[in-house]
Amino acid sequence: MAVVVIWGLNFVVMKLGLQAVSPMLLGALRFAAASLPFLLFVKPPPLPWRFIAGYGLVQGLGQFGFLFLGLQLGMTAGMASVVMQTQAFFTLLLAVPLLGERVRAHQWLGLGVALAGLLLIASAHGEGPGQMTLAGFVLTLSAAAMWALSNIVARRASQIARYEPFPFVVWSSVFPIVPFALIALATDGPASLQRQLHGMGPGAWFAVVYLALAATLLAYSLWTRLLQRHAATRVTPFSLLVPVVGLWAAWVAYGEAPLGLQWLGTGAVLLGLVVNQVGGRRAG
Repeated sequence: MAVVVIWGLNFVVMKLGLQAVSPMLLGALRFAAASLPFLLFVKPPPLPWRFIAGYGLVQGLGQFGFLFLGLQLGMTAGMASVVMQTQAFFTLLLAVPLLGERVRAHQWLGLGVALAGLLLIASAHGEGPGQMTLAGFVLTLSAAAMWALSNIVARRASQIARYEPFPFVVWSSVFPIVPFALIALATDGPASLQRQLHGMGPGAWFAVVYLALAATLLAYSLWTRLLQRHAATRVTPFSLLVPVVGLWAAWVAYGEAPLGLQWLGTGAVLLGLVVNQVGGRRAG
């Protein structure tokens, strides 16, 4: 539940940061703050470097590169908290062939209901102020796929060797920094990056610190610990509760009011979580 609250507020904080800096620069700052200050006293985890680098690039550059860009191009904070939960559906699809995990009928049913809800949300996109755009939706969906792949990497790493989540998150956060910085340099230009850094106020720096320490180091350490102890298909559906916090936070912070179809879709997503988690018990 701690992860749910941290990640639910996460989307509002991302929007705050993106008001001052570009998506790629925000990504570079986030992962620099989440890794560089800790490298001198946090030892690398006892894992092959391909897992550490792979997780960092997929979860860092892939997930948040797509998500930050989607938020900049019209994805609302509240709907982003909902759409990102397709990671549970993508994780289920990947965990079967890549991890050999068993998926029961009620899990397929629950995620099918959730997917139907997400399709309702997608159908309610618009182009006006404060509305979710189709481009923002597609980019956020891509971010969810990257999150699912990072779940598989973390789960697979736990099958190879025992490791502590915090060092794993710290050292994996090193790898997205340079790609984010290079993309920011190529797309924004040196002069623009300098202006953005000089123009960062307290709100932008708060966003960087929150995203680095709370949303990355704390939340992903807890999340990785859960994936070490439990099957990915059991853990990931709990993230479907994130929109409960995300929608409320976006309404309070930005006055975002979801459309009728989006509310209906959100309800279906949450119903899918219930079916996924308790369906097997009722069947038993």
